[in-house]
Parts: sequence; structure tokens; C-alpha cells
Amino acid sequence: RETLNTMADTQSDRRKKDEAVRATIMQKLIQTGEKDRLKQLLRDKLIECGWRDELKEYCKEVIRNKGLEKITVDELVSEITPRGRATVPEKIKGDLLQDIRKFLQST
Repeated sequence: RETLNTMADTQSDRRKKDEAVRATIMQKLIQTGEKDRLKQLLRDKLIECGWRDELKEYCKEVIRNKGLEKITVDELVSEITPRGRATVPEKIKGDLLQDIRKFLQST
């Protein structure tokens, strides 16, 4: 029983450290303007590969199926978000991660 508590504490500690590291990274990205640069780069790449147009078509399809008067913006967002995340090309995800790593190594 004590081992389970220790493991849970360790996981909780790790989660707290991970959150702290994420917050520090985000702070650096924002302070340096790198977050905005990366967001624009990501936006450009997603448009270039057709991801944005595909998602836009999916939105139209969802609205047609549910009815414009019967769907809220929140419902539409929750409907398309999983598909949007799942369809981002792996190359684009990898490139973004690489850019973040380079940024972190240079700071």
C-alpha cells in the first residue's frame, strides 16, 4: 500500500515538474516573440498543404448535416477539433517540434 502511495506521489511530482517546465518554455516563447513566429509559420504550412481547406469543407459538411440554425459555434468547434488535430500532417508536427527544440537550445 505504501508503495502505491509513493508511486502516486512520484507521478504527481513529475506532473507538477512537467507543468512547471511547460510554463517556463511558454513564457520564453512569448517573451521572445517566438510563439507568434511559430504560430504564423504553422498557419502558413497548414494553408500550403491544404489542411485548412479540408477542415473548412468538413465544417460546411457538419453544418449541412446538423442544420445552420441547430448548431452553435461551440458545438461546431467540439465536433471539428478532434479531426483537425488528427489530420495535421506528421511532417508539419515534426518540423514544429524541431523548431521548438532549436529555440530551446539557443536560449
